Amino acid sequence: MKTLIETRHLQNTEASEPQPSARWALTGLSLSMLLSSLGVSIANVALPSLGRAFTASFHEVQWVVLAYLLVITAMIVSIGRIADMAGRRRLLLGGIFIFTGASLVCGIAPSLWILIISRAAQGLGAAAMMALTMAFVGNIVPKEKTGNAMGLLGTMSAVGTALGPSLGGILIAGWSWHAVFLINVPLGVLAFLLVRHHLPADQASHGNERPRLDLPGTLMLALTLTTYALAMTTGRDHFGPLNFALLLAAATGTGLFVLIEKKAASPLIPLSLFRHPRTSASLAMSGLVSTVVMTTLVVGPFYLSRALGLDTAMVGMTMSIGPLVAALTGVPAGRMVDKLGTARMTLAGLIGMAGGAFILSMQPMTAGMGGYIAGLVIITAGYALFQTANNTAFMTTISSAHRGAASGMLNLSRNLGLITGASVMGAVFSHAAGTPHISLAQPEDIAIGMRFTFGVAAWLSVFSLAIAIGSRTMDSPPEK
Repeated sequence: MKTLIETRHLQNTEASEPQPSARWALTGLSLSMLLSSLGVSIANVALPSLGRAFTASFHEVQWVVLAYLLVITAMIVSIGRIADMAGRRRLLLGGIFIFTGASLVCGIAPSLWILIISRAAQGLGAAAMMALTMAFVGNIVPKEKTGNAMGLLGTMSAVGTALGPSLGGILIAGWSWHAVFLINVPLGVLAFLLVRHHLPADQASHGNERPRLDLPGTLMLALTLTTYALAMTTGRDHFGPLNFALLLAAATGTGLFVLIEKKAASPLIPLSLFRHPRTSASLAMSGLVSTVVMTTLVVGPFYLSRALGLDTAMVGMTMSIGPLVAALTGVPAGRMVDKLGTARMTLAGLIGMAGGAFILSMQPMTAGMGGYIAGLVIITAGYALFQTANNTAFMTTISSAHRGAASGMLNLSRNLGLITGASVMGAVFSHAAGTPHISLAQPEDIAIGMRFTFGVAAWLSVFSLAIAIGSRTMDSPPEK
């Protein structure tokens, strides 16, 4: 209760009247979120070109993607906590600077290993950008507009993740693989200038003692998350002994991290946060729902091309409908959250996602491209609504002192869901289709695999819905 009162007081005093630069500040935050999310997916489409350019195998060039993803996953919570102590604006500007500089080096890299190292540095900057954007919302917009702002940031996150393959393909076809990375440079400079000139300055700490960084917890969490990410991304063709060993190491690391946090004077992640049903539920649902969304990115291209026989251009156009729906739904979803409350909109979003997944799980091939698009639109719109409501509910119950770490945790749950979804849902799809080589499967087998995988996705959405109801997240409309 004290935390909630503190948060409301802070929001009322800091943002009761919109500042003239608030819109530009939100633009800078939105661009930061877009760039960091875009970096996750845009490089995938460049892997064949990179293999030819550097005469490298797939297992070598895939580290261009893994290096970025691993650093974000390992560092996002730690950077959020460091920002809580050292200043969020300062850390965000540093993150944008590192991201932009690393993007330039990536674009002119003379060798594959320089490119991989630069991608790791780019991931470090992206971790700060992802972790801190949502933490600033309470400082720049009035409380009654929080959902609207979260909707915009959620839109940018979804668009950045889903738009990467199509935008990357256009850049490579029109120029070369260099453009995939160099496109970030002017946009990164613009984001840096917007944040620097329009975001409120960091407030000086009034306490006599500044909290110390939980270094043992930071290192253990980074190692644990890196191990888990490697378990989910290594050897995608099969889940072998190495993957099980890495998962066991990640589970062990999780236990050690909890022990460290219990004894830490200033823990990286206060374990008391997980005693609140809404906080734990928000993180769990975020991970599960991201797994469902990844199903559309894993299964969609194979179903559209192999089962329905669409050419590459039509597959790209059909897949681009997802980010388009997210872009059109995010801000209206934010307004609905502000008007009707977070819990009701969380349930509505989850119901929509489950409904869309069930439609695809029962869809015959005769429904064609139109049938797939209908299910995709419902899932994506439901996801935009859920993400806006869930992010708003989570961040508005966190005190100002922990917003950076909390935002990092929320983004971490989403990233872990995407990583898990790519591995687990891909394995489910391959198993249901009856072959480990999806590219050689018959159209009928692809269709069977699609229906089964989206059936699993639908039940994951239902499970998330049960978590939402069980955590007592049903709230009343905001006070007027």
